[in-house]
Amino acid sequence: MTASLIALVPAAGIGARAGAADGRPKQYRALGGEPMLRHAVRALLADPRIAQVRVAVAPGDPWADEALAGLPRTVWRPCGGPTRAETVRAALRDAAADAALADDTWVLVHDAARPGLPADALARLIDACLSRDRGGLLALPVADTVKQAADAPADHARVARTLPREGLWLAQTPQMFRAGELRAALDACAGDPRVTDEASAVELAGAPDRAPLLVRGARANDKLTWPEDFAWFEDRLAARGAPRVR
Repeated sequence: MTASLIALVPAAGIGARAGAADGRPKQYRALGGEPMLRHAVRALLADPRIAQVRVAVAPGDPWADEALAGLPRTVWRPCGGPTRAETVRAALRDAAADAALADDTWVLVHDAARPGLPADALARLIDACLSRDRGGLLALPVADTVKQAADAPADHARVARTLPREGLWLAQTPQMFRAGELRAALDACAGDPRVTDEASAVELAGAPDRAPLLVRGARANDKLTWPEDFAWFEDRLAARGAPRVR
């Protein structure tokens, strides 16, 4: 398959903070009767320019086949690693082995825990990156006052200082880069604890004149991490009241 745009969804983690009761990783937690992973993949499929969505799960994952059954342009591969960066690196290698991408293919990496990605935000990112021939990511400007804690994060901590919020953005996904650029950046930064997303790898390994674009995202695209986040998303689904296409 030759494609100019593909999407990768790293889904090999366990999501311990989400508090799943049935032992399944959080990407399989049901939201509106469907696994969160299915919502996230369907959001990517809303843009017909994405030729394929490739989901990278942990080896031996017993849930992916059922969770993704029947979705068009979607494959899942048991190539996930112990970290997000390693999973994305493995997914890139796997896609190259399948002839699903070349170095100049655009790759959009999207969190399984962001099931509410709006179609217009996805389109904004694709349009911005293609029109400027530069990688980028969805993000939101910081609106709240930012405090740095003096203690390790917990239910409460002492304030060390207040940080200026001007120019600060909260990173979201998808994060979109040429496959060759992303692969080279992840390889160059392998094991670096500063790499917490694809953009940070590109920032560390790339040239300053190729700094990623910040493209305005959406609150609906917030990451679901804590148990109360899932209740918030369920409320959004109930408020919409629209039938979900399977």
